[in-house]
Amino acid sequence: MADTALRLGAEQGARAVCVLVHGRGQSPEEMQSHILARLDAPDVAFVLPRAATGAWYAAKAVDPLTAETRTALGAALEQLAGDIAAARAAHPGLPLVLAGFSQGACLSLEYCFAGRPAPEALVAFTGCRVGVPADDRPRSLSPALPVYLTGSDADPWIPVTAFAEAVLELGQARAALRTDLFPGRGHEASDAEVAMLGRVLADLARQEKTGMAAPR
Repeated sequence: MADTALRLGAEQGARAVCVLVHGRGQSPEEMQSHILARLDAPDVAFVLPRAATGAWYAAKAVDPLTAETRTALGAALEQLAGDIAAARAAHPGLPLVLAGFSQGACLSLEYCFAGRPAPEALVAFTGCRVGVPADDRPRSLSPALPVYLTGSDADPWIPVTAFAEAVLELGQARAALRTDLFPGRGHEASDAEVAMLGRVLADLARQEKTGMAAPR
């Protein structure tokens, strides 16, 4: 597959890298306008992967895993792994944050639970595991990985129960976890969530351990 990721932000002089994954029916350009436009991160290089069909897999995240979904998910994970590896190669030695919104957040969670080379932090806006708890799913998260996971009780795509199940699995995997549930928030990334991504990026750009301490 041709490399169709969108690259933005700092190139020369970058101090951190962020791979930001869009949701179902979205594009890297929408992530640029909806999230990056609200960030003040002049020293961060951004890589925004692009799903060829506008979606990383066809099923809803909370549907039981089928052979078809596993195949599509595997292909999406390989594409994401390639984009992360390319970002690492282009910016050797820099800390990398993996972030995503909605289906992109779910894909990013699956990447980390699959035991692939870990980012320095994971920021998952409105995310959950793909599948249901009864499915055979990998649970090889890197211990102490800083993770920020958000959700809402009013989100039409990611039920609060699926958000809570992801919180439980992240806790059991010993992630350095902060979660925020935003009552009544629609299917969007709020200003508070975007501010947290900015805080994580700023911490890592200073070569500091992120405390994920931005206010709600």
